[in-house]
Amino acid sequence: MRRQLPILALAALLFAGSAEAEIVIGLAAPLQGQNALLGEQIRRGAQQAIDDVNAAGGVRGELLSLKPLDDACDPRKAVEVANQFVSQGVRFVVGHYCSGSSIPASKIYEAAGVLQISPSSSLPKFTDEGGWNVFRTTARDDAQGTTAGRFMAVKYRDAKIALLADQSPANGVIAAKAKEALNALAVTEAVYETYTAGARSYAELSQRLVDRGVSVVYIAGAYPEAAILLREMRELGRSVQMISDDSLVTDEFWNMAGDLGEGTLMTFVPDPLDIEAAQAVIQRFREKDYLPEGHTLNAYAAVEALVRALDATGGSDPRKMAEWLRTGTRIATVLGDIAFDAKGDLKEPRFVWLRWSQGKYTEAKDLTATQ
Repeated sequence: MRRQLPILALAALLFAGSAEAEIVIGLAAPLQGQNALLGEQIRRGAQQAIDDVNAAGGVRGELLSLKPLDDACDPRKAVEVANQFVSQGVRFVVGHYCSGSSIPASKIYEAAGVLQISPSSSLPKFTDEGGWNVFRTTARDDAQGTTAGRFMAVKYRDAKIALLADQSPANGVIAAKAKEALNALAVTEAVYETYTAGARSYAELSQRLVDRGVSVVYIAGAYPEAAILLREMRELGRSVQMISDDSLVTDEFWNMAGDLGEGTLMTFVPDPLDIEAAQAVIQRFREKDYLPEGHTLNAYAAVEALVRALDATGGSDPRKMAEWLRTGTRIATVLGDIAFDAKGDLKEPRFVWLRWSQGKYTEAKDLTATQ
């Protein structure tokens, strides 16, 4: 049973900064320097969640407290921060912000028995090569490929589809995930190729796409190549439906493609300010003159997941909590209901479709993008 603290008593405890019974949550992020605004997002999100939990009586009568440390989005500094948390007996960490920090820090946490939930680290490697202790409340990068593949298999089942990727490992994985999802729904792509980024022309590739009758192009790459392909295929008399991930969510794409970019589709994470489940929390942020953009709400949800695991396991053993989180149980959070898979990734990451039209991109609310 939760102990309901009188408001004055709770305020006194929070003012003092400690309590006889207290659960400390570490927060690792860039809190100074050029990335400080990003780190501030997750610090604010985690702190607001903790404040809200404490205002409701804490967890089994224990209050939560946040211990923020600056990792500067630097791998070496991140290892120092991780070792500092371990030496101070911190057993739960929200962070790190950057994948390059989360990955090396996670090894320290794994060995020391620390549960880590990142609100923003999206590289697949974080969970693909992670231990029992890693989770994230943001979608992994390659999930956009899966979403697009499923979408194309339904929307463009009878079209000839090309899957293209530059030669970077990250984009190669995105395209591979699109292919995997497409093929799983009994659709075979007409073209599956890689290309070298940075060229001024892709005439040979454009010609092959036209010769094979391609009418839908999914590109895992940067906006210049997408714009060049649109132009060169149009010069060959072929207009195509261009589809990509969030790499085309930049005004530079339209600056290069112009009207040829009309109708281009891109997957993107939902605007956190539009999430229905978050409105009450968003209002509390607004009352503090803060707009919870970026990964603020992901950090809030990370704390919610930790609290739910503490409740569900009836203790504070990080390993038991991690085991429970990996069962796939749905957790009500500020992001809506979420669940983790066996790797610690979100089972159903949410995306929306954006559409370029007349020089602007807006949400294509007539389309549905789900994982």
